[in-house]
Amino acid sequence: MQVPFVKMHGLGNDFVVLDARASDVPEMTSRLATALADRKTGIGCDQLILIEPSDSATFRMRIFNADGGEVEACGNATRAVGLLHGAPATIETLGGMLSSNPADDGVAVDMGEPRFDWSAIPLAYAMDTLSMPVGWEDLDAPSAVNVGNPHVVFFTPDCAVVEVERLGPLIEHDPLFPARVNVNFATVTSRDTIRLRVWERGVGETRACGTGACATAIAAMRRGLTDRKVTVSLEGGDLTIEWGADNRILMTGPAVESFRGTFDPAAYGVAG
Repeated sequence: MQVPFVKMHGLGNDFVVLDARASDVPEMTSRLATALADRKTGIGCDQLILIEPSDSATFRMRIFNADGGEVEACGNATRAVGLLHGAPATIETLGGMLSSNPADDGVAVDMGEPRFDWSAIPLAYAMDTLSMPVGWEDLDAPSAVNVGNPHVVFFTPDCAVVEVERLGPLIEHDPLFPARVNVNFATVTSRDTIRLRVWERGVGETRACGTGACATAIAAMRRGLTDRKVTVSLEGGDLTIEWGADNRILMTGPAVESFRGTFDPAAYGVAG
């Protein structure tokens, strides 16, 4: 049995996409997702994406991080599957219903409405999520936003010098975040530009994170640091984030198909 896949990326945040509508795909487990994501012995990716039929949308998208954990949302992956679909689509996810549309500069995704209540992040106990009364070393007073998945955002004078590899996992696994958390380190450079680095839950630092860009932009807008439309610059490139008067987040940016191939599930201990 050979299972087809498409390797894609959004600003360097890369995915292995399996379309269960078009071919037989083995049952996805944490073990199989981790094996396929391995960059030395598998195909290699930050996230594995499974496209399935949906009764309520054009299709359903499931997202597995490199550590095998299934998560609620991924902005870059949403643009990737939107590009693969090639037409306007509604997308069912664990984080809610999304929609994608082809755009001149890539794919535009309606990421839905942000949530700010402490229980929606979720946090372990009640607190203000605009400026949280907590800190880790010299990082303090972050904002928390749920944009389909949980994010905490630190504003710092220069995110380039933050020890992301050390501080990211420390904050991700803090008991304050019972579902763990994506950690964003941001520097606001003008009313319409933000520089950003992201430690992704279950993955590590990535070249780009679409939901991280959304969460960071919304946090900056809530604090009055930026206007309602900004460019978020990540290592892999730029995303445009707009927070509309209807309270919905529109993310626009590129996605790329890298190559196609097949794999044998038996090579990963899965029966065909």
